[in-house]
Amino acid sequence: MSRFALSPRAALVLVGVVVLVAVGVVWLGGGADGDGSVGTGVTVVSGAPTVAASDDGGAAAAGATGTPVEPSVQASSGAAGAGASAPDTVAVVYVVGAVAHPGVVRVAASDRVADALDAAGGAAADADLTRLNLARPVVDGERLYVPRVGETEVPAELPAGGGGGGATGTGAGVDGGPSADAVVDLNTADATTLETLPGIGPAMAQRILTWREEHGGFQAVEDLLEVSGIGDARFAELRDRVRV
Repeated sequence: MSRFALSPRAALVLVGVVVLVAVGVVWLGGGADGDGSVGTGVTVVSGAPTVAASDDGGAAAAGATGTPVEPSVQASSGAAGAGASAPDTVAVVYVVGAVAHPGVVRVAASDRVADALDAAGGAAADADLTRLNLARPVVDGERLYVPRVGETEVPAELPAGGGGGGATGTGAGVDGGPSADAVVDLNTADATTLETLPGIGPAMAQRILTWREEHGGFQAVEDLLEVSGIGDARFAELRDRVRV
């Protein structure tokens, strides 16, 4: 018999040891939960990891495929449309006279007199709009008076001190120009001012300006008789309304 041969009793002991070891292995393996978590508290994670929210509130969202979204992309999309273009320059106009709602209106600096009237509720039914230049650009801070049909005297603007007296002779009139009885200086007036004179339209006003330029100015009001189209009858109407 070989010297390494086991006796029946030794063999039985060896088998018992092997069984005990096998039972221990099975017992240790049975400590894992059915959902993949081990008794030691370690969690088994499967699939792609997601990105947690950052401390500053800009969470990087994970897509349907688990791909993280950069926080900068979220910030830029959230800020889209947040900025606003700078508003247009505003003109403040005091509209009075034959309008629905007289008072101070605010319009764009590029607007016209017609827009200022609309901002004041529109012209009244008896407004004489032919005495206004509706296409003229508005001027910030101006007083725009809308006369009524048949109205000849335009109320003068109060002076800066708030007094009740208005200027006479050269006071402000309709549409910011001279009043109906203002005296016009032939050597300084522009075409718009000349058109406020009786019987002077755009064409005649341009003739007066052309004559003034060609002759170096008017030396006397009688020089108007030299302007083409001004006869004795029209000059009689203009004599007291002009000066040099």
